Amino acid sequence: MTTLNGKTLFVTGASRGIGLAIALRAAQDGANVAIAAKSAEPHKHLPGTIYTAAEEIEAAGGKALPLVCDIRFEDQVQAAVEETVAKFGGIDICVNNASAISLTGTQATEMKRWDLMHQINARGTFLVSKTCIPHLKKAQNPHVLMLSPPLDMSPRWFAPHVAYTMAKYGMSLCVLGMAEEFRNDGIAFNALWPRTAIATAAVKFALGGDAMMAASRTTDIIADAAHLVFTKPARDFSGNFLIDDTFLYQNGVTDFEKYRVDPAKKLIVDFFVPAEYAVPPGVADTLATEFSA
Repeated sequence: MTTLNGKTLFVTGASRGIGLAIALRAAQDGANVAIAAKSAEPHKHLPGTIYTAAEEIEAAGGKALPLVCDIRFEDQVQAAVEETVAKFGGIDICVNNASAISLTGTQATEMKRWDLMHQINARGTFLVSKTCIPHLKKAQNPHVLMLSPPLDMSPRWFAPHVAYTMAKYGMSLCVLGMAEEFRNDGIAFNALWPRTAIATAAVKFALGGDAMMAASRTTDIIADAAHLVFTKPARDFSGNFLIDDTFLYQNGVTDFEKYRVDPAKKLIVDFFVPAEYAVPPGVADTLATEFSA
């Protein structure tokens, strides 16, 4: 399968950034996209709502269903999934993209922030996946994708921000367990993570401004990698922890320059990227240092 035409995606946090990019790539094939996000009104710092995202998806060639949904609440998730199935007839792909971040050390992490990250990242991912699974079991080539990192238990990934790492790895633990739990049902569970910083409005606002953006790749690299995952046979491709450029290179992509925001700037390497994920040829010279909080 090379196209997502007619497939239905349920994407959390799809009002902007990586979630929207994944949705737009699927829309180019003629996919249906349920946009499950809290952003009914514009954020004071971040552009985009579920309604502007829907307009972009429709313009790209897909069909959109904007859904106000806070994945911390079970009733809202259940209602959003039911509305998606009523609108499009089922769900083929679930994308757990919604996430909360706070790169703070233990003493600087307020418990309300700890709760928020775990409610959205770990619990929200579990809840959305759980709610979509009965419908995915009926799909022809069902996929669940977490935007989360490989499970590398090195202390270096925990020490700077224990709370965030625990919450983010909670998403990856869902991949580890659910891939095996639902293997006989033919539902694929995979994780995808970027090698470098990705240029999103949230990154610009919260992490590094224009300088960080210039040293990042565009969301297109994640969208292209996700599309490639979704077109794999689900029964044969599950339980994988993927780094975007390594995965794309393994599948024939050799031009990574097109994903750079500013070719004159060295790319900042994201955290959570284990050394064993080989850097594609020509990419090493474009990398700078790892991001640090």
